[in-house]
Amino acid sequence: MKKIAILLVLALALVACGTSKVVRTSKKVMKGDWTLNSISYSETGTFNVSLLDDVSKACFEGSDWQFIPNNNSGVYTINDTDCSIGARNFIFTIQEIDPTTDLYDFLLKPTDEKGKSATNSGYRMQLAQLSETNMQWQQTLNVEGKPFTITMNFIKK
Repeated sequence: MKKIAILLVLALALVACGTSKVVRTSKKVMKGDWTLNSISYSETGTFNVSLLDDVSKACFEGSDWQFIPNNNSGVYTINDTDCSIGARNFIFTIQEIDPTTDLYDFLLKPTDEKGKSATNSGYRMQLAQLSETNMQWQQTLNVEGKPFTITMNFIKK
């Protein structure tokens, strides 16, 4: 009887520490190839923003993204010849914020081809919308003491 109780406690602990159903479903939907088709800002005006500490908004628009959820990795490719073109590797995590509202964060960390990060820093965005054909990320920053939201819209290929 004691062994059964211990096994039951261990099983419950493993289930509690596992990935939520929402996150597992999100990874399945996210899997594959996407195009970052548009980026917008919550404020009007001209801004010099370097997204992911890489390239400008204009360079990111039209970039190709591939998500490989079974190892939480991916690649995005900058295609605009006026920019620093080429593939960039990353790892990602989807983190549920509040299970009652299905809100979750998307964490992205740039890496080399082997999955190693030079700086060990990453970027947190809200995964605001995800369907079989569309995905939207939002990142809110403080600019001059006010919230400034960058919205990135993806279309599945």
